[in-house]
Amino acid sequence: MRDIRIGLLWHAGQATNLGVGALSAGNLLIARQAAAQAGLSPRFTIIGPQEHGPDSINDSGIETRIINGRYMASPRGYRADLKRLDIMLDICGGDSFTDIYANKRFAYVAATKILPILSGVPLVLSPQTIGPFSKQPHSAVAGWICRQAHAIFVRDALSLTALAAIAPGVPARQVVDVAFALPYTPRARTPGRLQVGLNVSGLLMQPGNQFGLGIDYPALTHRLIEALLERKDCDVHLLAHVLAPHVPADDDGRSIDLLKAAYPALHRAPDFVSASDAKSFISGLDFLVGGRMHATIAAFSAGVPVVPISYSRKFEGLFGGLGYEWLVTREMNNDAALALVLRALDQREQVAADIAAAAPVIDAGLRDYRDALATLFADAAP
Repeated sequence: MRDIRIGLLWHAGQATNLGVGALSAGNLLIARQAAAQAGLSPRFTIIGPQEHGPDSINDSGIETRIINGRYMASPRGYRADLKRLDIMLDICGGDSFTDIYANKRFAYVAATKILPILSGVPLVLSPQTIGPFSKQPHSAVAGWICRQAHAIFVRDALSLTALAAIAPGVPARQVVDVAFALPYTPRARTPGRLQVGLNVSGLLMQPGNQFGLGIDYPALTHRLIEALLERKDCDVHLLAHVLAPHVPADDDGRSIDLLKAAYPALHRAPDFVSASDAKSFISGLDFLVGGRMHATIAAFSAGVPVVPISYSRKFEGLFGGLGYEWLVTREMNNDAALALVLRALDQREQVAADIAAAAPVIDAGLRDYRDALATLFADAAP
């Protein structure tokens, strides 16, 4: 079999955010399948930020490069690695190809895309959220990158709209989030009592309404916990999907520990050792409410009734594309959000049926992406 050398840009095997770990592991799995479909033997290099979280990939055969100033500037760094690659898959952490973050972050994101293009390495934007873009020169730079990219895949229709605004006429395929492909070990449900999971976002628990939401997330979380504990028919499990004690403002673990101290009747799930481990745990629940999108994707793809709490258009884009309406939107207030969650809990069978109805869309999206990669790999292999 011919070898193909594949770069995995802005992936992270040891991400503290298990959502990024799920994206990385899912994209790696699909890329392996696509290479096999094309009759190729893949060799992978992960190129991403320094992370010290759970190992969601755990494959010693994959080379890893850390993006920092020295790596980008050194002739023996990024540019040397590009000469050894046949194709680059860039997932951009799922939602970082935008100008809503700091200028330094955009500069890194843009530079890591521009250099493969200038080096002649086919750049593939793997399924992700694109945009929004509202500043210059950011929009112009992003538009140029998209016009030069070899192929573009998005995970929601809103990203197609954002792409059309910065690069009119550039073709792109809407597929689905690759985290739906994340493997896991199904866990048996507990008979007798409802097992309800509450994925609390440390990011949203911070004071102030930094995302302009209609809900007061901390207050809603307390009201939801109290309503669930009053039911007497369920066990409530707190679970973290971002494990970042070095960044307290983003750490789910710190938030759930504080909640456990305030409500001793709650169960605190152990810290997960990988994104697949988190998905395996979630698969044994009867219901999940989640503030982290990929915790809710884990539930959805395991057939667990779930209510995501949106703080970004990526939620509405993804779940809207699946025809899934059991979502706390950014416009809802606390009363409406709480009522929706409790109604979904009581109507779990209908919620599960709505999830099952989306399965063909997910399967088709993953298949479309895998088949397209197989063709791209066949063309790029030396």
